[in-house]
Amino acid sequence: MTAAAVSGTPGTRLRADALRNRERIVDAAREAFVLYGPEVPLDEIARDAGVGNATLYRHFPDRESLIHHVVLSVMDRVSERAEAAFTEVPEAFDALRRFVFDAADERVGALCPMLTHHIDGDAPEIVAARKRLENATWALMDWGRRSGELRSDVDFGDLMVALSQLARPLPGTGCPEIERFVHRHLQIFLDGLRTPRRSRLTGSAATLEDLRSNPVPMQRA
Repeated sequence: MTAAAVSGTPGTRLRADALRNRERIVDAAREAFVLYGPEVPLDEIARDAGVGNATLYRHFPDRESLIHHVVLSVMDRVSERAEAAFTEVPEAFDALRRFVFDAADERVGALCPMLTHHIDGDAPEIVAARKRLENATWALMDWGRRSGELRSDVDFGDLMVALSQLARPLPGTGCPEIERFVHRHLQIFLDGLRTPRRSRLTGSAATLEDLRSNPVPMQRA
């Protein structure tokens, strides 16, 4: 949970019980957004979190505020997983693999629509969380290149686009039906990132700047 999620308003800090309620709401919202999309009724989220509607609205006055905090929570969790893989896994490509699987388990593909449709991408908290995630992911990829295991003609954008697309539920399918294939398909993709490379890629590597100037279209989950 981010520092922003801990504080209710600037200069205040939530009591332990209020913080637990807030975390339950964010967790329930994350699951509801994955399963039903960002327009799921907030009353259902409150029910799933085990709190009253008044409690939800006390923490999050509107849908955009709740989505903002869910996105921050997911970005922080994925960053933590990338940082843990970097420090805990001894081999570079194994660390990258663990991160890719962990990020998919956070269902980033299903949550991506909120990034472009429902939040302010220039909000300071979002910018800081995105920078942390970019740095952690880049460190893993740089390690893979220096070890000689990651092919040199791929970049940050290639990894993130593939992760987003392969971890996203197919249109008209539910998450439970598709999730059992995600790790399998990600492993096929990861095999294509290893050296020695077995093919020549067309075009140029997708960089972070490419993603920022030409964002990948995001469909609603």
